[in-house]
Amino acid sequence: MADRTARRRHSAFAAALASLAMSLSLASPAQAVTIQDYIALGDSYAAGVGGGEFLDRCGHTGNAYSEIADDLRSVWDVTNVACGGATTQGVVESQLGLLDKKTDLVTITAGGNNLGFGNLVTYCGSLAFGEAINPVAFAQACAAATAYAEAQLSGPLQDDLVTMIKAVQKAAPKADIVVTGYPYLFDPIPEGLTDPPSLFIYQANDLAKRLNATIEAAAEETGVVYVDVTDEFAGHGINSATSWIVIGSMVLEENFHPNAAGHEAYFAALYSESVYN
Repeated sequence: MADRTARRRHSAFAAALASLAMSLSLASPAQAVTIQDYIALGDSYAAGVGGGEFLDRCGHTGNAYSEIADDLRSVWDVTNVACGGATTQGVVESQLGLLDKKTDLVTITAGGNNLGFGNLVTYCGSLAFGEAINPVAFAQACAAATAYAEAQLSGPLQDDLVTMIKAVQKAAPKADIVVTGYPYLFDPIPEGLTDPPSLFIYQANDLAKRLNATIEAAAEETGVVYVDVTDEFAGHGINSATSWIVIGSMVLEENFHPNAAGHEAYFAALYSESVYN
């Protein structure tokens, strides 16, 4: 029942956007299918984690942005092979098997796990908000996680992203390839605050900003499309009245991921860039 409800809701969402596009003469009721073979790659953000009930161990849900695109008239067949925990290397090693010369479109959300972002929010976030089980151990783990992320950003991350994109280009030589960024977990706060939660918010958003910049640079280097999603999430961070980021879920894997509305925001960002047209 939950899946059918989600399908009805995001079907209506996709239909509304399609109607808007037609009213702006971007499409027509008789529009032919333009994307026959669309494959979504990446990590938990692409799989749909946080958007509803898990359908498998990779964290696929009925609200992943590729699932929403599946309701569009311009898209014929969608396969989501993204998997929670995947790094750029994981995408190359285990997600390219279905790509071939017939693939029309590939979308990718990956790079966050290369930074160990899960360790950052677990240890640094818990410490900042006074929820660390063992503050001394968590402080050490936070420092290690921060150092690792910084090393990745200043070193191999862009090369790893470029390697992944080139592998996708080789496997699907005729496909349009689109890489996405990540939302800020928190809405911006005033500068100069020194309390632990504020310092963590600064850290988390700065890392997201630099991660996105690195993904964009890799897209430019390889000639693929980069889609930013931060504008769509503006005003809906964890510290907002209407957060589109899951926090406090008993299903721990869902925390710090987009909820159903957040995955719709991902779809809206891709749609606005004519990815699905």
